[in-house]
Amino acid sequence: MQFYRDGYRPGDPDLQPPAPQALARSAEIGETVDVLVVGTGPAGTVLAAQLAAFPDIDTRVIERRSGPLQVGQADGVACRTVEMFQAFGLADDLIREAYWVGEVRFWSPSAHDRSTIVRTGWVEDTPAGLSEFPHVIVNQARMQQFLLEHAATRAARIEPDYGIEFVGYERTTGEHPLVVTLRRTETDEQFTVRAKFVVGCDGARSNVRRALGIELKGDAANHAWGVMDVLAVTDFPDWRTKNVVQSAGKGSLLMIPREGGNMVRCYVDLGAVPAGDHTIRQTTVEQITEVASAILHPYSIDVRSVAWSSVYEVGQRLADRFDDLPEHDQHTDEQHTDEQHNDEQHNDEQHTAGEDAEARTPRVFLTGDACHTHSAKAGQGMNVSMQDAFNLGWKLAAVLHGRSAPALLRTYSEERQAVAHDLIEFDKFWSAFIAQPALDPDHPERGGVSAEDMQAEFARQGRYTAGLATTYTPSALTGTGEHQAAASGFTVGTRFHSAPVQRVADARRLELGHTHLADGRWRVYAFDDVAGLGLVDFATWLTDAADSPIRRFTPEGADLDAVIDVHGVFRGSCHDVDLMALPAVLLPRTGPLGLQDWEKAWAADPAVDIFAERGIADGGAIVVVRPDQYIGTVLPLSARAELTDFFAGVLLPARVAARV
Repeated sequence: MQFYRDGYRPGDPDLQPPAPQALARSAEIGETVDVLVVGTGPAGTVLAAQLAAFPDIDTRVIERRSGPLQVGQADGVACRTVEMFQAFGLADDLIREAYWVGEVRFWSPSAHDRSTIVRTGWVEDTPAGLSEFPHVIVNQARMQQFLLEHAATRAARIEPDYGIEFVGYERTTGEHPLVVTLRRTETDEQFTVRAKFVVGCDGARSNVRRALGIELKGDAANHAWGVMDVLAVTDFPDWRTKNVVQSAGKGSLLMIPREGGNMVRCYVDLGAVPAGDHTIRQTTVEQITEVASAILHPYSIDVRSVAWSSVYEVGQRLADRFDDLPEHDQHTDEQHTDEQHNDEQHNDEQHTAGEDAEARTPRVFLTGDACHTHSAKAGQGMNVSMQDAFNLGWKLAAVLHGRSAPALLRTYSEERQAVAHDLIEFDKFWSAFIAQPALDPDHPERGGVSAEDMQAEFARQGRYTAGLATTYTPSALTGTGEHQAAASGFTVGTRFHSAPVQRVADARRLELGHTHLADGRWRVYAFDDVAGLGLVDFATWLTDAADSPIRRFTPEGADLDAVIDVHGVFRGSCHDVDLMALPAVLLPRTGPLGLQDWEKAWAADPAVDIFAERGIADGGAIVVVRPDQYIGTVLPLSARAELTDFFAGVLLPARVAARV
């Protein structure tokens, strides 16, 4: 973390002084906004936190409720989500409070007495080496509070406007083409605001989705589960570990300890439900507890307090599009790649925002439960919703700042709808698998799943439930991987898998991926060759050459790392690097005081060699990472034109950059 770069100030360095734009902004929603975020769920709070990095973007967040969420709902935080929280500087606080899921234990009917259960085995919850962060449990309300506090303490000072509901919108023309009707829930008063973009983060009953005329399509599984967060006294020995409990004919129980050392969430199998019969939703906490106690026999639970409970029916539904473009105008990656930035003249034409280009620019977006719903069994709902927003936020900022053409915004639906489709398919399988009865060895014809198969399947799905299975396909934002061999451990299209390095300036050992902040910038990680000459030569080219992407895409007068943040990783010891002889791109003078940035040059950690861990070729490598932490492309260290060409497919030359 860097601070004092604009001068010393006392107090908490996380509390940034408000920007002039934030001070000038009225407490009430004005006549126009740049981005209107509807809803303060997982996606809405991530968008608020991300757009808070840009005080010159007028972002307003509305919420129909009278205040922030207090209890209940999701609680599983995948490794990938913790990685994202690190980009906001929130991971340390998150994992300090959280319950760490170390392993999953399995309980099944005893072979001697099938009316009782016994422990049959356990697996590591998250296989070693997947992430530097654990899978943790923190309730959704707290997750959202972390993000809202972050947004409120950034320079943009973004705070939600509670008690305001989205009613509808009309798309017109002009700089703010969306005329949005809002309603104050306390007084029923309606008013309008003009916006450049609207993002619907307003849940499964989304008013924004309704206004778009989009339906969630899918099926219910006609199977119900009760869920409750309980404080209890029990003789069950694994109360503080994650458990999958199968009983003989009494249902299944998924048990997940919560933060704080005492609370536990229980997902209790309530069995099959006839189609259209919703009376199961009237099941009381006492009835859910009774079923859970029966499943746990011979153990029991004495529930002393219930913090939250609900009953839900499993179902998987997906929207056929995630933005306001007509279905026939949902372009493929190849189409918009050709449209976007193949040459400067074409960029100029794109950026004039003619009628045709405007008609094909999405202005209204759906995220999270507004466009995909599923069961809670895989623990992915909150996590995928947050990743939806993380994918979209930087793209909105890039277009609003004029760094990328509006065509970039079409990639949101293209990328995230595919992710949601995969999630739906996984959830269908996973929720049905967990709901299976325990296999009775004496009656295999009755079906069910054995304890061994249940345990093996949990182990097999570890990468997916850690949130690390997403792979973006080739597009303007993601390369084809033809040079993947240059860095075999940094797979193109997947999230950047961090590894330890040692900072040259002070020999401190850190994770390289933790240099990635949620600030909308691209990252270039350049890894040296075995000769020890290639990295400096590459950095010199980036600093000085006219065809360097740094020179081509950084606006005049901006900091050298304002658009593309370059980091160099040297082989061998940090003591062998002459820091003061490095090219300016690795020791840039930035900020209002023109101070040197000492945190761009790295060396291999003596204990964990990143070059070996991530398969860096002898000739070195360039790893380009998108603002959402996903790998855009991998290139040889010698690839000059290819690097500039990649950025030309995403960024506008600085001379044509202008706000949208």
